[in-house]
Amino acid sequence: MTTLPRPATELSADDARRIALRAQGFLGSPDHRAGVRGVLRHLGAVQLDTISVLARSHELIPYARLGAVGRRTVEAAYWNPVSEGAPSARPHAFEYWSHAACILPVEEWPHFAFRRRAYRDRPHWAHELPEGAYDQVIKQLRAEGPLTATELGGAKRTSEWWDWSGSKVAVERALMYGEVVCVERRGWKRVYDLAERAIPDALLHDELDDAECLRRLVRLAGQSLGVGTRADIADYHRLKGDQVDAVIADSGLVPVAVEGWGKPAWADPAALETPARGRHRTTLLSPFDSLIWERARTERIFGFTHRLEAYVPKPKRVYGYFAMPVLSGGRLVGRVDPAREGRTLVARQVTLGGVKAAPAVAQALVEAANWVDCTDVRVERVDAPELREPLTRELARLLA
Repeated sequence: MTTLPRPATELSADDARRIALRAQGFLGSPDHRAGVRGVLRHLGAVQLDTISVLARSHELIPYARLGAVGRRTVEAAYWNPVSEGAPSARPHAFEYWSHAACILPVEEWPHFAFRRRAYRDRPHWAHELPEGAYDQVIKQLRAEGPLTATELGGAKRTSEWWDWSGSKVAVERALMYGEVVCVERRGWKRVYDLAERAIPDALLHDELDDAECLRRLVRLAGQSLGVGTRADIADYHRLKGDQVDAVIADSGLVPVAVEGWGKPAWADPAALETPARGRHRTTLLSPFDSLIWERARTERIFGFTHRLEAYVPKPKRVYGYFAMPVLSGGRLVGRVDPAREGRTLVARQVTLGGVKAAPAVAQALVEAANWVDCTDVRVERVDAPELREPLTRELARLLA
């Protein structure tokens, strides 16, 4: 954008923080009737990841907002067809590349036409596509129905994780092109089906041009964030800055100024209509939660440095392998690096923002333990030794 529009309104830093929390489902009473599917529609994208500590990240996302939803209920909500048993039963969600590998509401299928076209035009790929493999995969899916890569002929040529078989290369290419869709994760394996069979007819098209796809995704990202900078909005579905610039004026988002941000911002106009008030959630957050996806945004809004250290060599970790921020009272008040030993939730490392954070962290730990069927909580290390006693005292009280 060559010139920036004048802000429609000015927000305090606290206003912006509360708007962001409400937009992400952490402020106000959640709609339990809409359940996990409601959370998915509200967020627009739920990130998948292979790491499982207490649970996988896509399970932790609805748990953080709704409380102790059964883990089987979570999986069923994502993947079960809308009208099971009927000839017209179709998935209400699909997996595709958004912020990362994400579960997306099926209504968003048309919005990613721009990305599917970009993949079709891509000149170079990490894996070579063997001759005939693509057509064979499509033929097999058409004849046999939804299949995993193993069922299509094997996912790997050797035991090396990166050494994909020809059928795996072909089906993943078809997934990116949009001819195939992932309709389920089964034992963490993708289950593939033809898009023409899995996506409702009204949505199965690539008629939207790139500009319209981007305009819609920018608007949806702004709604899911509540308020954000250009970089925040771009990061939500991993768009480029110039892609955001090209459409944001027509996205329906309104320019705002936020105290202390130092950069122009845009807000969902509906988020500005009423003050963001209500009950705050106290919970552990997945490191892949969309509330804290963008590091600079997390630091700007919460004054909290968030880093995932699972891929950092152990001697260099500061907060632990899978440090989960603790949200309470609309603030990030600490971190917990959890593990499970039998029916004990082990807090291998705990970082507290101060003694006042101890009750919230204890509450988050006990609730998470109950959710994953643990009957006890053990704390191994507290970064500030003087805060260990207040934390363990609160845990003992809650577990009594």
